Amino acid sequence: MTHHPRPFGRLLTAMVTPFAPDGSLDIEGAARLAAHLVDEQRNDALVISGTTGESPTTSDAEKETLLRAVVEAVGDRAKVVAGVGTNNTAHTIELAQAAEKAGAHGLLVVTPYYNKPPQAGVLRHFLAVADASGLPIMAYDIPHRAGTAITTETMCRLAEHERIVAVKDAKGDLIASSWVLSRTGLAYYSGDDAATLPLLSIGGVGLVGTSSHFTGVLAKGMIEAYERGDTAAALALHRQALPLFTGIFRSPGTMLVKAGLNASGLPAGPVRSPLVDASDEELKQLRQDAAAAGIVL
Repeated sequence: MTHHPRPFGRLLTAMVTPFAPDGSLDIEGAARLAAHLVDEQRNDALVISGTTGESPTTSDAEKETLLRAVVEAVGDRAKVVAGVGTNNTAHTIELAQAAEKAGAHGLLVVTPYYNKPPQAGVLRHFLAVADASGLPIMAYDIPHRAGTAITTETMCRLAEHERIVAVKDAKGDLIASSWVLSRTGLAYYSGDDAATLPLLSIGGVGLVGTSSHFTGVLAKGMIEAYERGDTAAALALHRQALPLFTGIFRSPGTMLVKAGLNASGLPAGPVRSPLVDASDEELKQLRQDAAAAGIVL
């Protein structure tokens, strides 16, 4: 039901970065979690070192070590997309080139945050990164975090670059997204779990999820049902998953995902400051949200 390509499959999870109890990188845990997300939660690809992966508090060396471990763990069963976005174009290029050498299949590049560049600067940033690497790029449009949106005109300009192929859309503006989809061949992935089905209805192709650490089977089934024309089944799965699609964001998603994984005996460990580990009350609420979606944590 869509003519748009699907360069990274239908379902991606923005994977948390497991840490050991002392806060160091848990490489063995990262490999185990990546395999679980691909083999048990039906992910076609994983995003490593996104915000959910605590990229603001991991070093460049840790990002490379993590990426290599995940690429090896999933083998040819899934693609691995490296989050390389910063608010410094030169640093983003360094991370992009390092990720390419480490075996990434694609790059997630967020709009430069905090320094709030004008659209001319946003355009130049993305094009510079695309020119500096041979990997396909997913542009991440999340103005409520970055402080700057990628406008429709800028997005259409970006789509002219052969390596800018997809968008992680967390703008919350289906009309703007619909205009871009009508004018470009960009593959739109929802960056908000609960907005996936509405985005599919205007030509989107999938989800880059957070709750999909737990809802992957439901989310993948929902996308597949919609694509085969069974909108009733897709809507039923959307409504089933909705309590956890939304509940995972009652607190910062990283905190709740790690709490849920730890409770389930899966690798996650603590978060790094300035985040804090979820409280017992937050975990209790997460379990209630999961139970409402038919999932036991």
